[in-house]
Amino acid sequence: MTGHRPFSELRKRMTPERRARNAEATKRTLASMALHELRQARRRSQEELARELKVGQPAVAKLERRTDMHVSNLRRYIEVLGGSLEITARFPEGAVSITNFGDLDEEPRGNSERSQ
Repeated sequence: MTGHRPFSELRKRMTPERRARNAEATKRTLASMALHELRQARRRSQEELARELKVGQPAVAKLERRTDMHVSNLRRYIEVLGGSLEITARFPEGAVSITNFGDLDEEPRGNSERSQ
């Protein structure tokens, strides 16, 4: 095709300032993604996640649409994508990492708070 060039070729001709602006824009975009966008960016299908989460594909679709879910479900979803979930509370004075959402496997047996 005439006039079409690989992105890598175009990138080589960009100024360092332009590359830095593009990198920052990419970082901002990745910092605020819906779950389905994150899954797509990681090139994973709902079917693949469903197999790894041991649920049906409709359950993954439903999870991606939810606005309110258990932290444990969100953590499993993120881990299947290869990431880790961190919860941070932000205050005017600074940010605090919430640490009592550790691995569920580490909780003592018989913990009644698990069944919210």
